[in-house]
Amino acid sequence: MTRASRQQVSVETTPYYHAINRCGRRAFLCGEGAVTGASCEHRKGWVVAEWTGLAGVLAIDVCAYAVMSKHYHLLLRINEGKALGLTDEEVAQRWMALFRGHPLVFRC
Repeated sequence: MTRASRQQVSVETTPYYHAINRCGRRAFLCGEGAVTGASCEHRKGWVVAEWTGLAGVLAIDVCAYAVMSKHYHLLLRINEGKALGLTDEEVAQRWMALFRGHPLVFRC
């Protein structure tokens, strides 16, 4: 059963978290696919660039990472000081940088 992030993450306990993601159905994230033989090595730079971009928007620091052919690992740190220093407007701007806003937002 899935749990909400607020039930899994406790900055008081530790600001560091290990995240992992794995490809399924014989898919390859990087390297050369065993079935198709197609090279996916170009994705490694794209994935790292995405993490870097997200770290600039979110109050999360990427401490370390490992990108392998079928999965990746991230060591993340929640930057509580950075998060608490954001104004409501800055939070909204960062959210809008990642997600489209409701049409009412654009009427203002």
